Amino acid sequence: MKFVNPVVRGFYPDPSVCKANGKYYLVNSSFQYFPGLPIFESDDLVNWTQVGHCLTRKSQLDLTEERASGGIYAPTIRFNNGRFYVVVTNTSGYGNFYVYTDDIYGEWSEPVKVARGGIDPSLLFDTDGKTYFISNGTDDFGEEGISCCEIDISTGKLLTKAKCISKGCGGRYLEGPHLYKINGFYYLMVAEGGTEYGHMECILRSKDIFGPYEKFEKNPILTNRNLGGYHIQGAGHADIVEGPNGQWYMVHLAFRQISKWGQFHNLGRETFLVPVFWTKDGWFTVGAEGTSRSAFEVNDGKCTILPEPSYPEYKWALGAKSACYMRLPDYSNYEIKNNECYLKGTSAKLSSKENVTFVGMRQKEFTGTMNVTVDSSTMQEGQNVGITAYMDETNHYDVNVEKNSSGVTISGNFYIGGKCFCDQKISCSKKNIELQIATKNEGYTLLAKDDSEKYISLGEGHSKYLSSEVTEGFTGVVLALYAEANSSGKSGNVKFSW
Repeated sequence: MKFVNPVVRGFYPDPSVCKANGKYYLVNSSFQYFPGLPIFESDDLVNWTQVGHCLTRKSQLDLTEERASGGIYAPTIRFNNGRFYVVVTNTSGYGNFYVYTDDIYGEWSEPVKVARGGIDPSLLFDTDGKTYFISNGTDDFGEEGISCCEIDISTGKLLTKAKCISKGCGGRYLEGPHLYKINGFYYLMVAEGGTEYGHMECILRSKDIFGPYEKFEKNPILTNRNLGGYHIQGAGHADIVEGPNGQWYMVHLAFRQISKWGQFHNLGRETFLVPVFWTKDGWFTVGAEGTSRSAFEVNDGKCTILPEPSYPEYKWALGAKSACYMRLPDYSNYEIKNNECYLKGTSAKLSSKENVTFVGMRQKEFTGTMNVTVDSSTMQEGQNVGITAYMDETNHYDVNVEKNSSGVTISGNFYIGGKCFCDQKISCSKKNIELQIATKNEGYTLLAKDDSEKYISLGEGHSKYLSSEVTEGFTGVVLALYAEANSSGKSGNVKFSW
């Protein structure tokens, strides 16, 4: 099998995978975006199609006024006795819970709360019928590390006290635990080093679920921390599954730097795939000498690193299943059909923690264009609408259209650290206003067509100011449409097309 990484491109971090009914299912973190927990389906672990979300209702997830990079962290998906389970943390105060469904394409249950702390929860359905809940944090005896307890999967009730089963392998920020029962061993896989340039994945095992756990002498089994000048970094936070033809694979997060030596990433942490190779003594190794690469060929129990691929340019389009909204959208303010979208603005602003009218798509490649036309006749005087390359509420680049009595004013606005810089404004009297965000590895250019039908640059902004290294967040850039009401609270049903 040959494949190119990442297999799920753009801001889709913390991947977890399971196999069910001959197919594979993947779920990712979603933070402050709604709906929560995107779900993907695949026949081969390489080609993924989004089939929905786990959290689609206010009763499951209310992120009103949630900060960027808050909300939903690090899910785990498992399949047991015909039912899918996803366990996750809502850092907004709700804590750890799981949802379930018998129909992966349908609705999921209401949240079932688990009265355990920590983050990055996981489930193990043991061969004796027991269910175990695993997370990081403090156990019921005050000990820090990876804790484990038995729960009643029908109610979420704790059946045993949580006990620390491992303190990891010595790296900082012990997190992302997954527990597996394979060939009589309990394998505990953990992430360490932080989800940045020191990220790594380690493995331990025990004959007893509560330990003691033995560390693999060749840990870490996965890390790119020593690959200087390589564009894929931050490899870790992984999950494993048996793939086609009995070959095992690992999904993990990593990120692509903007350039070989440019240590910034603005696309977010993405989902990567690497092969897993079992050893004769029951451990396993990963990838090419424990590293993740941009392209592999896996054949007859061996993997070969393939030449660096050329990544395609993208053209932005809004997809119904993969569109993301901010915090808790009022869907009555949105209408999406074919290549058109109608948005009603409210008093909520783009540069706030409010439920602003906002819908977008995760940026999946460094190079491409977002071309959108706004029908200015559908706007109310004094209101602002536009398109944005959005990292968080204080860091985003916008092509903003403001309606006035003689037409519109179009601005290139660069919000960096909450401060707005405007390089250029133009006036336009046309009905249909054509806007563009052009993206490159190291920068964004904001453009609009003036009355002479020529694209005018409204300014350029470096992509590093929308990177996690600068903004300190866990998300990636979303290219989105937005609409705000005017000072009187009025908004048209503003038409966008692409």
